Parts: sequence; structure tokens; C-alpha cells
Amino acid sequence: QVQLVESGGGLVQAGGSLSLSCAASGRTFSRSAMGWFRQAPGKEREFVAGIKWSGTSTDYADSVKGRFTISRDNAKNTEYLQMNSLKPEDTAVYYCAADALSYRTTVPRLSSQYNYWGQGTQVTVSS
Repeated sequence: QVQLVESGGGLVQAGGSLSLSCAASGRTFSRSAMGWFRQAPGKEREFVAGIKWSGTSTDYADSVKGRFTISRDNAKNTEYLQMNSLKPEDTAVYYCAADALSYRTTVPRLSSQYNYWGQGTQVTVSS
């Protein structure tokens, strides 16, 4: 059974930092793109960041570019999201996601391109 488990969410003041982790089990994702999405109350789930299977290419939503950094450790089957300079508008449930395809040449941005999802972790940024 494939599982993605996020950790690291919590409450932080504006301007602060948080680091999220997503540990995968049940299959290896070392050949698959991985990503982070978020969903705020009353809003649709949106793409935050994605990383190619090799780790050599990343993509970010404009709203987080320059503040968030996605990375991965294929040996640990884990991806990370370092979030700096957090803003109240970053408040949301954050979900990690993994692609079922192997060796995709681009970083997927659409939720429909990801097949496996974590349960989500709450990030709350106070003003």
C-alpha cells in the first residue's frame, strides 16, 4: 500500500519559517516527479512547487517563488519544502503528491498529473 505522510506543519508568525517533509512508502518514487499543493478554506487546491524525478529541475507558483524551496532525497524516498518569509496568505493545508509516471521530462503542475497524495498538514501563519 502506497502512503505519503507529511510532517512539519504548525503555527508560525509572519516572516517566520517552516520546513515540511513527505515520506513515501509502499513503492519507490525515485523515478517520479513529486510536488506540493495547498488548499486554503473556501479555495481550490493549488500548485505550490514541483521537482523532477532527478532533482535537477524545479518549478514554483509565482506566489511562493523566492521564498519556498523544494528538494528531495531519493535514497530516503522523501521530499521537502522549506518555507521562508511566510505570509498570512500562505495559511492552508499543504499536501504532498507523487506522479505515477517514470522519468517525466517536465515538472507537472496540474493536480491531475499526480496519482498519489498525502493526508495534508496544516500550516497557519499569524499576522
